[in-house]
Amino acid sequence: MSDDGPERKEFRDLATPDAAREAIASLDLEPEPERVPLAEARGRVLAERIDAALDVPGFDRASMDGYAVRARDTFGADEADPATLELVGEVHAGVEPELAVEPGTCAEISTGAVMPDGADAVVMVERTSQSGDVVEIRTSVAPGDHVMFAGADIAAGARALGPGTELTPREIGLLSALGADEVPVRGRPTVGVISTGDELVRPGEDLHSERGQIYDVNSYTVAAGVEEAGGEARLYPHAGDDYDEMERLLVEASEECDLVLSSGSTSASAVDVIYRVIEERGDLLLHGVAVKPGKPMLVGRVGESAYVGLPGYPVSALTIFRTFVAPAIREAAGKPEPRTATVEGNMAVRERYAEGRMRLMPAGLVDDAERNTLVYPVDKGSGATTSLVEADGVVVVGPDTDYLAEGERVEVQLFSPEVRPPSAFGAGEDDPALSRLLDRLERPRYLPVGSREGLRRLRDGVPDFAVTAGSAAREVDAVDLGGWTREWGLVVPADDPEGIEGVADLVDRDLRFVNRDANSGLRTSLGEVVADLAAERGVERRELVESIDGFDRSVRAHESPARRVLAGDADAGLGLRATAEKLGTGFVPLGEQEVRVRANPDRVGKPGVAELRERVGELDDVLEGLAGYGAT
Repeated sequence: MSDDGPERKEFRDLATPDAAREAIASLDLEPEPERVPLAEARGRVLAERIDAALDVPGFDRASMDGYAVRARDTFGADEADPATLELVGEVHAGVEPELAVEPGTCAEISTGAVMPDGADAVVMVERTSQSGDVVEIRTSVAPGDHVMFAGADIAAGARALGPGTELTPREIGLLSALGADEVPVRGRPTVGVISTGDELVRPGEDLHSERGQIYDVNSYTVAAGVEEAGGEARLYPHAGDDYDEMERLLVEASEECDLVLSSGSTSASAVDVIYRVIEERGDLLLHGVAVKPGKPMLVGRVGESAYVGLPGYPVSALTIFRTFVAPAIREAAGKPEPRTATVEGNMAVRERYAEGRMRLMPAGLVDDAERNTLVYPVDKGSGATTSLVEADGVVVVGPDTDYLAEGERVEVQLFSPEVRPPSAFGAGEDDPALSRLLDRLERPRYLPVGSREGLRRLRDGVPDFAVTAGSAAREVDAVDLGGWTREWGLVVPADDPEGIEGVADLVDRDLRFVNRDANSGLRTSLGEVVADLAAERGVERRELVESIDGFDRSVRAHESPARRVLAGDADAGLGLRATAEKLGTGFVPLGEQEVRVRANPDRVGKPGVAELRERVGELDDVLEGLAGYGAT
């Protein structure tokens, strides 16, 4: 080679694509977390778990127009023999009730209105007739019919959203319902974008094609890719092939950004200078990758900032960016891999419809062990914000479709192109230790539907795993992944003015009690204690249940009864020692429960389930600080 010019760099030892990925992965691109106003949170990624600080809705409300009644007043009523009730007034949405429903009375009520004291059900207006202050009820209802109870959407203390959740309009709606005005999010890596080459001209400037000039495509293309991947792009002035100017721009960008991207000046041409800048001002980790297009690629550091040099040709630059750089930016920002806007899958269960109207069925996605996409219906009612969070998209069901068969191929219109199935999908008991455990998984989805319902869904083959507490009401074919124990009992006020000592007090005294829902493992264990007390007294279990004021007054999440006690709405509630200590209430122990994690045997080898099994085996830090909890 002549001594008259600079030495040419040749690509003698090209790195493998895996080596290029490892080199980029070794660069720390992740910025510190930050808090942002909810209005600016769309597209950001949660940095930590968000628990509900209040019940949504915050009150028991009517789910349709009709009459608020005491359910027992309607028992036996039908078209031939209606029940006759006295109308005592009206309750409208947004207005605090100023009346109470006593035995033999009812109140006209609007959809969304607060249920008045004494009422525990709503009779739809179509099954009634009114004459003056007398209302005829032509059907019987059960407690809770046509009522959305406080916390039915999401209950105070429940795990609302987990770390790593990307905030789309669905999640923004849920956070709004929870009253969050700002949220903790992962920082967005700041990426400086520099285009090099004497031939480049920025769009909007005069172009002289006769001089070989071309418009700068890469700056805007790469910047758009950075934003799409979750980073914050900063465009720097165009740099030519001058060493001093290139050095100045790279140093400036490295001081202001987490990552610097340049395009052009990475080939073996004698006039290319950028690799010399990196070698002299930083650390060159890699030069040249065995991939087409995009062989001339640089990876290194300039000061404290990461650096990647992309090829000059736009197609090559964008290909290399999407293949190697965009995944690193997404990982630093906590963003998921992109997906197409529609996806096909097989129905996981049979879904009936047959209402003669087109249906937009909210649907969730889950992968089976062979990574086949399964589609399952998600529907908690039109008033439930969390239905949208749990769904990944909608399936359009035609008006002439009676049902979707199990295994039937369907197309899901995704809510966002970034949607993809969770790494592990579970259902079952609501438990504070489980919430901590889920935080340690990459991208889980969990439905706190209770032990019995979780087992039913596991039997139907939809979730990857179910979590149960206490004795299982349904036996299913499942693989036990492990578990823990928790102390349960009665949550009472801190000073326990009633001096409650156990379940016998609830039976024998005039005390107000709040129970958990029928699917909860806690309720099952309470039922067993009541049954033992009944056997001891030589009476029927039903007799004792009817003696407990509020045994059928059920709430959804593990903290809900305790919060009712704190609010003065109950003298005791079913709950955990951990909840009592967290909220500063008193606690009357009734026993210890075993919580088990059970997996679908066909999906034990699924990576997300394997990760769950590993985490269940490492519970010390999960259980730390949770009163009444222990490893098994």
